[in-house]
Amino acid sequence: MNDEQLQRLTERLSDLYFKKPFRHQTRFNSRLRTTGGRYMLASHDIEINPKHEEHFGREELKSIIKHELCHYHLHLEGKGYQHKDKDFKHLLKKVGGSRHCQTVPGMRRTLPVKYYYQCEGCGHVYPRKRAMDTNRYVCGVCSGKLKKS
Repeated sequence: MNDEQLQRLTERLSDLYFKKPFRHQTRFNSRLRTTGGRYMLASHDIEINPKHEEHFGREELKSIIKHELCHYHLHLEGKGYQHKDKDFKHLLKKVGGSRHCQTVPGMRRTLPVKYYYQCEGCGHVYPRKRAMDTNRYVCGVCSGKLKKS
């Protein structure tokens, strides 16, 4: 499937499930790593991860498009378009979109542990993916001072 076919599919799904036209652009973005798609608030465009169709098929792709169309239509109507909003959850359930997309095999979703901090008091070690300010935090076990190890 190419971008033009994806555009037509998105327009059809919008008409069929939302009874409203999709008037912006949909395109594949192979740089997406941790998500099946995204709706851009500023441009109102939708980007889809092509790996999801390759690994899971057309139905998974349609489900992701419906999810992004929920963001799209609710945002344009001035309603709650975020995942936490009641409007979003209700519309997503109504149209049968997926709440979460499947994980593509081989795509790393988490960062590796890069930093280790150790308590000077009890010796407890804290592995972290991101650096932290040791002046702001103390050991959760004994409240001792942390140092980078």
